[in-house]
Amino acid sequence: MFLNCHTYYSLRYGTFSEDELLAFAKATKNTPVVLTDINNTSACLNFIRKAPKYGIIPRVGIDFRNGADQCYIGIAQNNQGFLELNNHLSQHLHQKENFDNKAPVFKHVFVIYPFKTVERINKSTFRSYEYIGIAIDDLNKLPFSSLKKHRQKLVALHTISFRDSRDYNIHRLLRAIDNNLLLSKLHLNEQGSKHHIMIDPQVVLNAFANHPYILKNTSQLLEQCRIHFDFSKNRKPQNLRTYTGAIDQDFKLLKKLCKKGLDYRYNELSKQIQERLQKELTLIKKMDFVSFFLVNWRIVQYAKSKGYYYVGRGSGANSIVAYLLQITDVDPIELDLYFERFMNLYRANPPDFDIDFSTRDREDITRFIFDTFGKQNQVALLGAYVTFKHNGAVRELGKVFGLPKHEIDKLSDGKYNLQQLDKLSALVIKYAGYLQGMPNYLSIHAGGILIAEQPIHYFSATHLPPKGFPTVQFDMHIAEDVGLYKYDILGQRGLGKIKEAIAIIKENHPDVILPDIHNVKPFFEDQSINQMVSHAQCIGCFYVESPAMRSLLTKLSVDNYLGLVAASSIIRPGISKSGMMREYILRHKNPEQRAKAHPVLWNIMPDTYGVMVYQEDVIKVAHLYAGLDLGEADVLRRGMSGKFRSREEFQAVKQKFVDNCRQRGETDTVIFDVWRQVESFAGYAFAKGHSASYAVESYQSLYLKCYYPLEYMVATINNGGGFYRVENYIHEAQLHGATIHPPCVNTSEWYTNIKGTHIYLGFGLLNSLDHKTGHYILDARAKAPFSNLEDFIGRIPIGIEQLEILIRIDAFRFTQKDKRTLLWRAHYLSQGSSTLDNQTQLFRVTHKQYALPQFTITQLENVFDQIELLGFPLCNPFLLLEKQLQTYPLVREMNHYLNKKTIMYGYLVHIKNTKTSGGKRMHFGTFLDHSGQWLDTVHFPPVAKRYPFRGKGIYKLYGKIVEEFGFITMEVISMNRLPYIQDPRFATAKINNITPL
Repeated sequence: MFLNCHTYYSLRYGTFSEDELLAFAKATKNTPVVLTDINNTSACLNFIRKAPKYGIIPRVGIDFRNGADQCYIGIAQNNQGFLELNNHLSQHLHQKENFDNKAPVFKHVFVIYPFKTVERINKSTFRSYEYIGIAIDDLNKLPFSSLKKHRQKLVALHTISFRDSRDYNIHRLLRAIDNNLLLSKLHLNEQGSKHHIMIDPQVVLNAFANHPYILKNTSQLLEQCRIHFDFSKNRKPQNLRTYTGAIDQDFKLLKKLCKKGLDYRYNELSKQIQERLQKELTLIKKMDFVSFFLVNWRIVQYAKSKGYYYVGRGSGANSIVAYLLQITDVDPIELDLYFERFMNLYRANPPDFDIDFSTRDREDITRFIFDTFGKQNQVALLGAYVTFKHNGAVRELGKVFGLPKHEIDKLSDGKYNLQQLDKLSALVIKYAGYLQGMPNYLSIHAGGILIAEQPIHYFSATHLPPKGFPTVQFDMHIAEDVGLYKYDILGQRGLGKIKEAIAIIKENHPDVILPDIHNVKPFFEDQSINQMVSHAQCIGCFYVESPAMRSLLTKLSVDNYLGLVAASSIIRPGISKSGMMREYILRHKNPEQRAKAHPVLWNIMPDTYGVMVYQEDVIKVAHLYAGLDLGEADVLRRGMSGKFRSREEFQAVKQKFVDNCRQRGETDTVIFDVWRQVESFAGYAFAKGHSASYAVESYQSLYLKCYYPLEYMVATINNGGGFYRVENYIHEAQLHGATIHPPCVNTSEWYTNIKGTHIYLGFGLLNSLDHKTGHYILDARAKAPFSNLEDFIGRIPIGIEQLEILIRIDAFRFTQKDKRTLLWRAHYLSQGSSTLDNQTQLFRVTHKQYALPQFTITQLENVFDQIELLGFPLCNPFLLLEKQLQTYPLVREMNHYLNKKTIMYGYLVHIKNTKTSGGKRMHFGTFLDHSGQWLDTVHFPPVAKRYPFRGKGIYKLYGKIVEEFGFITMEVISMNRLPYIQDPRFATAKINNITPL
């Protein structure tokens, strides 16, 4: 009978899992245990879920503490008591308030005050549900205490925080980490007692043998505690049950919205469309997911009303109802999407929608959800656990043991021989192994939001992370187990680009009428867009601009939407790893190669030539090829998704897959070849609807890039770029005819802006320029433009360091004065002060004008200022080479050198580090040649080892030019980075005549 048990979810305090606590209870003849983690309820639902499997009656509560100081323990009598405890804990976590010494009024909670706490706070009266906890070492004091008269209030209280002495050592290390102290400096008050270990219950019974009434009180308290949540396979959803307040009204509204959506989405209603809609509506109603769809619909309706762009993706795109409600923009009829991948009676896990919004809009969407659906405290963000990783644990423990930084770095990097380590270093490695995988602190799920029928504290306490929204203390797996299905509201920069590009186009081309960006079907038929895709001219466009994607699009000669849908999934590592990406390309380009496809697989997946490309293909193959039912097939699909937890169940289904195929007469060679394809997915394949959603967003961005490339590049720059650095998008804009201007105090904004074909870089791109300085400039300029430097200084509160940044980037070029003159003048006006005085004066002071010598600023000095302040030059970087290059091949001439060795030169853009199947390191490089065309390179392990990359710059590359499926690359044999000309600001050098691109 242990009333106070801590798992490792008593963060940086406890040392074992809830499973290990249950195993201990079972091993000691089903000893009653109460899970009472310190200010945390993370383990409670899983503890309740698993307890029956161990034959244990679950009981939960909370150990309320201020730091390590114990106030009292609350034990839930029932579910309402758990709600009360969670309300109480959440209030203090949100407000960051300490707990009072005395518990508040509860109705369904037992409160236990430790004996020492009662004496310390001099508590003498107790409510009916309040008790005094007597530890074994309190028994010798009890006869001499006035508390002995409260016989009916005394219960046995042995705390369990550790399994053994090793766990106690781990606990002390955790406490030192939590307090950021050397272990030797850790105060005893910050530690638990070394006696708080798992002990045989008989020891407790023997200790209290002379106080049988205490044991009786304890048993009676435990008998009154029962808590239940439904974790059964057929559990009812715990999400918001109705949207309108009535189930029938919800369904009527859903049908009404679908009818309206039919008119918007389809010109003609085929029998197939009508049958599919009826099928989905029937299943949605049967599975009680009507309100789930309506809530998602309401979210996107709000987004549309605010002008926010979004994309509904994931397997939800397989639903025609979602398409009609405009939650997604993917037509499942057109793509023959498998609705059962999203929702079916056999799926044990809930369906969910992944809805992406721009990063800037996402917070307002989240606020809207809380305001609209959380009025009764029914909404919370989904939690996540950040666990100790080996390297992080090594670093934390190294600090706790007082190791110097270089020693910690060596241990963290694995650059040591275990046998040669000193005692402290060996202890760090040893205990890092124990900490690995333990929860370290609570975090937030990437985008999950819970909207429950009951108050959210019915399931968990909530904490308040920096985002300011209540967050439950359990993760997505526990949420699914208890029937809480998350709404995924995610942030994505690509959508911000689309939204901003449209706004910029309307401003720069006020007479243009843009099409509805959500009506994407016309884009699919646009030959100009499809030609861009087939030539992989997709820089800046969502999901199709990476080197790997450019390579795949070229190899496949993709020139249509359906081809891009397939490419979006084929590019995933699972298919590539299995070798089926290459096989797909072969079958796509060569019809004779398709004869190799297994007849059954060809019939199941004719559109992908019998190659598994999508997650649905796993379900189809398992169901139609191996004869598994849909539930078993989904177990396989889940097993590949990375979200699966029961490996035993997965292995059983795998064996049935093999056995069924053998019974059907398939050979082991074919069976295991098919299985290899299934297994290679390993969480990396997309649902087809997900790929289709990505392709829709790709086409939206491709449309904007095709017809408004400059505006689209500005939007890309303002949203932090994409796959590449901002520099590359400025380069892309130049290729499309833009004139690039560095920031100017009279024309630039905080973000980059465009006027006609002239792009003015924003103040936000300047390294070290304060955000507030930029906004001071904009606020003052709104009244009148700046006439000269003195006028600027008189109107802007600015330090000399910030002013120097603006002068050096040539932000005062409108004054027609050179930078050295302006810098001299700025320092003169500052008169040795670090801050320039811009106080409004009744009579403005006139400063003496000095006759200065004629200064000369070269173009080259400007370029090096740009490199320092922006991070890149605004000229062709090849012009910065110490020695100008002679004649050499450009990318457009590579086809003349196929299978030959040659020298090429490239400005480094991107490096992809990877490993061979044998674990050796190799690289894929991406460069720009002198003309601005993309050069792709392969660096095999021997070359990667001998010729490493040396940072940004221009490289001389010697290698063999090869071609595969029409995509030309260089297999590098040797390379070295070429030196730039000396920085003329710090060295005497011959000044080259440098002109912008």
